[in-house]
Amino acid sequence: MTNTKTLCKADLMQFTGSEQWYRHGINRAVLFTDGAKYVADTAGAYWLLDEIALIQTQNKRVAAQEFQLWKLVVRPDQTATLTCDDGNGNDVYAKEIEYTDSPLNEISFYFTNNVIYLPSEH
Repeated sequence: MTNTKTLCKADLMQFTGSEQWYRHGINRAVLFTDGAKYVADTAGAYWLLDEIALIQTQNKRVAAQEFQLWKLVVRPDQTATLTCDDGNGNDVYAKEIEYTDSPLNEISFYFTNNVIYLPSEH
């Protein structure tokens, strides 16, 4: 299957705020912004928003963090590591992803006040 997704880091810089917030379909307490929705729509990455939203109810160490920096780093073999840190470089969670067709080698999201958003939207 050929990757036809076209998303680049420059696309994400256009998001400097959000006109609308969207409620996560499974964890209804979590919202996400226009920028996060754009990534999910354009890159087929709703699974990534799901990972962030669902772990909030499953992992007390993650949920205890008032501010979270989430980072997906994709390796050349299309495997990836998803990490969450407390914003000060202290990792609180990591998960290996067996396969992703993410068009970006790396992407970050912030999570605070039950909202997932791009760093440029901060």
